[in-house]
Amino acid sequence: MNLKGGLKLEQKAKEKAAKEAARAAEDAAKGTAKPKKIEEPLDPGKYHEHRCNTVQGYKEAGETPYPHKFNVTISLTHFIEKYKDLEAGSKAEEVVSVAGRVHSIRESGAKLRFYDLRGEGNKIQVMANASFSTQDFEKVHSRVHRGDIIGCVGYPGKTKKGELSIIPKEVEILTPCLHMLPTLHYGFKDKESRYRQRYLDLIMNEDVRQKFYTRSKIISYIRKFLENLGFLEVETPMMSMIAGGATAKPFVTHHNDLNMDLHMRVAPELYLKMLVVGGLDRVYEIGKNFRNEGIDLTHNPEFTCMEFYMAYADYNDLMEMTEEMVSGMAKSITGSYQVKFTPMGATEPLTIDFTPPFRRIPMIPTLESILKVKFPPAADLQSDSSRQFLDDLCVKHDIDCSAPRTSARLLDKLVGELLEVQCINPTFIIE
Repeated sequence: MNLKGGLKLEQKAKEKAAKEAARAAEDAAKGTAKPKKIEEPLDPGKYHEHRCNTVQGYKEAGETPYPHKFNVTISLTHFIEKYKDLEAGSKAEEVVSVAGRVHSIRESGAKLRFYDLRGEGNKIQVMANASFSTQDFEKVHSRVHRGDIIGCVGYPGKTKKGELSIIPKEVEILTPCLHMLPTLHYGFKDKESRYRQRYLDLIMNEDVRQKFYTRSKIISYIRKFLENLGFLEVETPMMSMIAGGATAKPFVTHHNDLNMDLHMRVAPELYLKMLVVGGLDRVYEIGKNFRNEGIDLTHNPEFTCMEFYMAYADYNDLMEMTEEMVSGMAKSITGSYQVKFTPMGATEPLTIDFTPPFRRIPMIPTLESILKVKFPPAADLQSDSSRQFLDDLCVKHDIDCSAPRTSARLLDKLVGELLEVQCINPTFIIE
C-alpha cells in the first residue's frame, strides 16, 4: 500500500470514530443509548499479566484487593423468590446485600452499567446507576471485569422491561478474576479442558453443577431410607493386611511406622459382616473403594460404594428393599419413575423406567441360551475344568479378561458383555 492510500484509510478511520462518539453522546443526552458490551483483549496471556499487575498496583497503593469480609444478607435464590413479584420499573425501599460472579458487562453511557451476577445456579442483573451510587462511580466500575466476584449493597428493583435487578449504592470487588472467563455465547465445551479445569467447568456449565446437587440428594435419600428401617451407619478400615470382600486387584501402600505393606480396601464387606456377627443386626456404609484394574466409562479405580447387611433376611428381602429404595429415590428426586438419559455419543435420549417391580434375569440359564452351551453345575464352577470352560468361552467370543483369570472374573466378564448390555432399565441378575 502506498503512503497516500494509507493516509486516506487512517483519515476515514478517524472520521468514523468521531461520528460514533458523536452519536453515542447524542443518544446519551436523549436517554436512548442501548447497553453496549465491553470488549476484552483477545490474548489470554496478556489479559492474565495485565490483571496480575493491576492487583499488585492495588496492593502497592495500600488497597486491599481481597477484602476479609463482606456481609451477605440474602442469597440470590432467596432474592429472586422474595422480589420476583415487584412491578416493572419499581424498586423496594429496603437495602440488601448480595454477592456473586460477574458473567457479562454492558454499559449505557458513562453513568449506567449492567452486570449479569451469577451464583447458586441463579442469575440476577446488577443495574449500576451513578445517581444511586455513594462511591466514585467511574473509579469503582472501571475496575470490574468478567469473572470477578463482587458484593453489591443496594435496592431490589425491576427494569422497565421487567428484569429483576439490584440497584447498588455500593459495589465492592471481593475476588478479582486473574484469567479470562470464556464468554457465555461460545461456552466452555472442549472435553479435555473441562476435565483438566473442573472449577471452570462448574462456573460455565449449569448441568455440571446440577450433577453435584443430584449426587448430594442421592446420598441423603439413601441415609434417610436406611435409617428409617433401623440401619446403623458405620465406618470400617480403608487399609488392611489382606484385600478381601471382592475378587479384585488391590492398590498396595506402605505403612512406615509398622514397616509393612497394606492393601487399600476393595470392598467393606468383611468388616460389615463382622459387625453383624457382633450383634449389630442392620449396618451400612457409604465410602470409597479402590480397585487397581481397568478404567473406562463405567469403571474408576476409586469409587464410592454403599453396602448394607441385614440379619434374618435373604437375598429376596434385599432385592425388595433395593427395589423400593431405588424406585423411591428416582421418584423423590425427579418427580417421576421415568428418567431421560443421553449416553455419550448418542443424539437421542433414552428413557429409563424405575417403576417397580424390576426385571429379574437368571444368570446361568440366560448365558446358556445366548451361547448355546451347557454350563457346569454351579457347585463345580470353582474347579479347574470349569475355569478352563469359562476361559475357552471368553477366548472364543473375544471377551477380554485381565489376569488373574479366575472362574469368578471370567464369569463376570461374560455377564458384563452379554447380559448387562440388556439392562437398560433397573434389572436384577440372579441365580
